[in-house]
Amino acid sequence: MAQILNVRHFRFFPSLPLFYKPTTTLSTLVASSSSKRRRNVNVPLLHLRHKTTIPMEVEETKSLGNPGFNKRRAEGTDKTDFPKKNLQLKVRKLNPINTISYVQVLGTGMDTQDTSPAVMLFFDKQRFIFNAGEGLQRFCTEHRIKLSKIDHIFLSRVCSETAGGLPGLLLTLAGMGEEGMSVNIWGPSELKYLVDAMRSFIPNAAMVHTKSFGPTFGTNESPVQYQSNPIVLVDDEVVRISAIILQPKGPSQTKSHSIDTVDSPNVKKIPAAKPGDMSVVYVCELPEIKGKFDLEKAKALGLRPGPKYRELQLGNSVKSDHQNVMVHPSDVMGPSIPGPIVLVVDCPTESHLEALLSAKSLATYGDQVGNMSKSVACVIHLTPEFVVSCSNYQKWMKTFGSAQHIMAGHEKKNIEVPILKASARIATRLNYLCPQFFPAPGFWSSPNQNCSKPGFLASSEDTFSALSNVIYAENLLKFTLRPYVNLGLDRSCIPTKVSSSEIIDELLLEIPEVVEAAQHVSQLWQDSSQTTEDLIPGSDHKMLVEEPWLCEDGMAPACLENIRRDDLEIVLLGTGSSQPSKYRNVTSIYINLFSKGGLLLDCGEGSLGQLKRRYGVSGADDVVRSLSCIWISHIHADHHTGLARILALRRDLLRGVPHKPVLVVGPRKLKRYLDAYQRLEDLDMMFLDCKHTTEASLDDFENDLQETVNSQDPSNNSAKINASKVDSTLFAKGSRMQSYLKIPGSPVDKDAVYPLLRKLKRVIREAGLNALISFPVVHCPQSYGVVLQAEERTNSIGKVIPGWKIVYSGDTRPCPELIEASRNATVLIHEATFEEGMVEEAIAKNHSTTNEAIEMGESANVYRIILTHFSQRYPKIPVFDKAHMDKTCVAFDMMSINIADLPVLPKVLPYLKLLFRNDMIVDESDDVVDVAASAS
Repeated sequence: MAQILNVRHFRFFPSLPLFYKPTTTLSTLVASSSSKRRRNVNVPLLHLRHKTTIPMEVEETKSLGNPGFNKRRAEGTDKTDFPKKNLQLKVRKLNPINTISYVQVLGTGMDTQDTSPAVMLFFDKQRFIFNAGEGLQRFCTEHRIKLSKIDHIFLSRVCSETAGGLPGLLLTLAGMGEEGMSVNIWGPSELKYLVDAMRSFIPNAAMVHTKSFGPTFGTNESPVQYQSNPIVLVDDEVVRISAIILQPKGPSQTKSHSIDTVDSPNVKKIPAAKPGDMSVVYVCELPEIKGKFDLEKAKALGLRPGPKYRELQLGNSVKSDHQNVMVHPSDVMGPSIPGPIVLVVDCPTESHLEALLSAKSLATYGDQVGNMSKSVACVIHLTPEFVVSCSNYQKWMKTFGSAQHIMAGHEKKNIEVPILKASARIATRLNYLCPQFFPAPGFWSSPNQNCSKPGFLASSEDTFSALSNVIYAENLLKFTLRPYVNLGLDRSCIPTKVSSSEIIDELLLEIPEVVEAAQHVSQLWQDSSQTTEDLIPGSDHKMLVEEPWLCEDGMAPACLENIRRDDLEIVLLGTGSSQPSKYRNVTSIYINLFSKGGLLLDCGEGSLGQLKRRYGVSGADDVVRSLSCIWISHIHADHHTGLARILALRRDLLRGVPHKPVLVVGPRKLKRYLDAYQRLEDLDMMFLDCKHTTEASLDDFENDLQETVNSQDPSNNSAKINASKVDSTLFAKGSRMQSYLKIPGSPVDKDAVYPLLRKLKRVIREAGLNALISFPVVHCPQSYGVVLQAEERTNSIGKVIPGWKIVYSGDTRPCPELIEASRNATVLIHEATFEEGMVEEAIAKNHSTTNEAIEMGESANVYRIILTHFSQRYPKIPVFDKAHMDKTCVAFDMMSINIADLPVLPKVLPYLKLLFRNDMIVDESDDVVDVAASAS
């Protein structure tokens, strides 16, 4: 059994979410007491009840201001962590009588088709989740589904599509309350590979209570055993959940892997085609409903009212009080009603379909059997469209003709309603105000391109005409199981369709001034185009930015002279920190180089979904295909857990097409995760450590290559370099933050590194870049920022124009390395997790405040500063001092900034603030406190 940290550890482990905050000050309480969201006032009271935390926080706060402490923490050598705790599962008192129960489609990925939908089996004292794709906790947060109630998570397959949201969800549960939450995780035997991979970046909050089942590899036993004998996973007085393995036929593996499995007499060792192939059908059986107790019959048999009535209802025989007879339950109870059964079916390929058709254990639940005690009430199909359209699959469905079939695969119908309505609402309002920086979301601008098979819906509806109980799933659709009188579909929770015009009408009613504001914003671009057209006769002013001297806020960099709109676009896919929220996803930035491809800078959970919301499904597929490089700043979960999903999709999109693996540049800890994960599914990538892309390392690489070319002796060893030449440390050599990880004299494996550096050089050259350089920053061990430098170009009169320079800080405290790297940059994208009044919190977590980020940019003479990575305490817009925003703008999810529009970027900020003038600051722990309170 693995361990989860006490929530107090979150103050010292930046790999975990920022849930635990110092006690709120009195001034904050006074300010928040007048807020319409008064429940924030209760947050500090929860801390005050635990008196032992008060002196501890005072002591910690004093130490956090010590630069020595900050240095040790960044290097990973501080000793302030608390003892690890081994959390036990909470035992809930079940209530089999009068239980409310239903299954509900949570719908992750249904509108963007990027992950498998999740299904929740609900009881008043228990929650069971089937699949945890990316975006699950964000969806649950928006719809107030209490994560603290989750007892079990079941995976129908172990892959990025079904489990991409699992790391973030587990970290969220670990941070709830003072003690954290624990949960059972079930899946086929490949679950071991996923657990091993995740341990590489959340070792102290590892996957507790993980339980794998099913076949292991390297044996020759028949897979039929798993199809005829279900594996019982949960069996209590409320529900019995069993698993039936669907395993496509394939050759045995040459290597044998040892997999921990559930103790069950049905568990056998059989060959699998490869890890990740197995799929699971889950059978959820509720107990039968006892017949009604007949009071008159009980009296006639000589029973007095009392405990014996209860015994009979529980199925026990009792002796009559007035007659010399034994009274049996059948004497006084009406006929029982069989408990409803739910099947959750995931049949991902036609190869799995063969296993599904031959599963004898499933056949016992069919209508043809005539066994009323095993009557299936509902079948939820997670099966994709192309398998559902197979005649054999539809024939199999007819064996459950009396059941309600809910088709929860990737259906076109669900595209009409955005799965994250709160985020879509803000995106639409921003688009109305400033369409230049906030293009219309892809799911509304081009809905037709989201259809993978245009004729499927109509053809499948015709095929399903023989089945009267087939419907297509919608978000939050329910099927009620208890009380029995309400058995059937419940559409009351399904979100209503809201058009963009309705959102705009609501905006105009709420903020009438926004009409004039939108006109002013539009005028900014008209003025810019008109001025350029007047000063540059005959030029295509739509393709050019205004001359530098026309900017009111100072000289623009020379690189903006004659810049083209198809040179660069910066797309902020996620602008929040720690965990996804309703309004902001976690960090990811897409650098769109148009015809030259693109790069991703960081890739938090849900990055693929954000791409699809920005570009539409087919447009996002094109983006993923054309990715030339993915750069990851550090190992924290909110910066890289969306990586596997992106890589897996790229692999699938390019299958059968000649291509080269994508290059992933990141800290070496990330390589441990990717290497472990690739045992589960191939990610078709090559990895290069950030430390080999620092300026010193790249210079030595170039010098070494030149020495090799100039060498007259082919056998000389001048090509070999060692750690004294190449900076292999976390921080720059000789700096005050030099890492403890340095290994003096250790040689660099040039045979492994040099081919990767050559590939990087080729990739950036094809992307029109002159350099991609990583630099160390102050956050956690192996944290980096990055510089992207475009190639020089020559204008029409022969003048050499320097290329633009984009710098991304990653997560960091202010540091000289960042200032030096950002010197004279065109754009600095800087984290600004906290507002100015929260410097102590920023120091404690090695983050920056808004003012510190701006000061970094001003110190480096940066032309434009984009603030991002905001704490979730600022759900819509952060707190900032507008007096220092003359060259700065605040980022929002889906914000798309063309390099040609940089001169007007800061001028838009006052209008953005108008858009959110009615929104109050909400403490980021608000929902967590609500959830924790509901669990108690």
